[in-house]
Formats: sequence, structure tokens, C-alpha cells
Amino acid sequence: MAIRAGGALLFGFLFLACGPQGTGSAGKRQAGPIRPAKTEDGVALAIVFDTSGSMSESVPTGRGGLAAKVRIASDALLAIADRIEAWRSEAPGDPHRKIAATVVTFREGEGLPMAPFAVEELKGWVKRLRRPEGPTPLGAALRDAGTAVLSSPLTSKHILVITDGQNTHPPEPAEVMDSLLDVAKSFEAEVSVHFVAFDIDAAVFAAVKERGATVVSAADAEQLNQKLSIILTEEILLEK
Repeated sequence: MAIRAGGALLFGFLFLACGPQGTGSAGKRQAGPIRPAKTEDGVALAIVFDTSGSMSESVPTGRGGLAAKVRIASDALLAIADRIEAWRSEAPGDPHRKIAATVVTFREGEGLPMAPFAVEELKGWVKRLRRPEGPTPLGAALRDAGTAVLSSPLTSKHILVITDGQNTHPPEPAEVMDSLLDVAKSFEAEVSVHFVAFDIDAAVFAAVKERGATVVSAADAEQLNQKLSIILTEEILLEK
């Protein structure tokens, strides 16, 4: 579901106000979004990838076996990379198929900064991913993802969250969603937020759903790939 509108510039910015200003997963201080001087056709995609300790736990693959959640989610991210590359290749040079992407995790210095999509760069990042550990600062990761897409000149702005846990540190994701709505309004922009609740009850994310996010659940590898494919095909890569 999209978060959209137009309006006056904000005085405050909750992304920074609702907690100590920290560093994003790319290891750079998050200064809040900067309104682009001009806009252009294309997709700005921020992927929030859960790297908390619980991602090391095993769940069904959907084919009779078990695998660690991080392995399943990593394989799904590789499939996302291939799907995006195939979509771009279907119409080379089409300005509507320009795409920039960033990956945000829960650990400093680990993500990928927003840049033109490069399939081998994303795949290489997945293969270098360290063992999951630590808490789930989901609100802060959502804040950093919002900063990235709102600062992009590309007009189709999406945040895709793959997580298996509840937020453990302030700010709360719902508070960040409120701020995201306000900043999108001040930028006269539209942002779509998609939560995939992996091995966790989707009801945990009811508060962000109430604020306009799409929330779906996946219990195993087969369901995760299915839900991500639907989001990509019917939401993120859908030409408008």
C-alpha cells in the first residue's frame, strides 16, 4: 500500500528526533532525507534484511527439510536479484525500468548504499554475509531505509522488509511510519512499504499495517519465495 500526498515542509523529522542519531548499516551517519532537486522515472528500492540472532534458527524449507532462516532468506534475496535483472533486461533503455537499490541490516558497516542496481554486487554481498547475531532494531533500520528512498530522485519508492522478529530498540516502527508519511507529504512523494513476517505472526506488525504498510506472512522457504515474488511482480516492478 502506498503512502502518498503533497504538502508543506516539516519543521521536525521524527526519524532523528525519536532516538539518538546513529549510524546506518553502511557505517555512515544518517542525516535524514534530502529532497531531490529534480525527479526522474525509475524505482528506488531499500531492502531491510534481518541479521538478528534468531535468523540462525531453522524452519521448514517447504520441501520436507529444514534450513536456517538466514540461509532461506539469503537464497530468496538471490532470487530477487535475478528477478530484477530479468525485468530490466526485458526492455533495455526503458527509463521506467531504471532501478537503484540499497540493503539495510541491523549491524553497522554491513549494508549496501543506495546506488544503481548491479546484480553481481548484490549477489556478492549475499555470499559475504556474516553469521546472524544480536538484537532487532527494526525501527532504526526502517528509518535508514526511508532516508535512502526519500533522498533518491527516482519516483517509485519502495521499502521491502524481511524480518522474523519484533523491534527491540527505539524508535518503534509505527513511529517511523508516521514520520515517513509526514516526510513523503512534505516532499510530495509516494512511498510503498512492504513487510514480510518470516516465521512470526503477521499480527505483530498490525501497527505499521494500520499506517499503510502491506504486511504478509511466510512460514517456510516456499512461502517466503512466493510472497516476495508477488510483491516484486505486483507492487515494486509494476509499471505505472
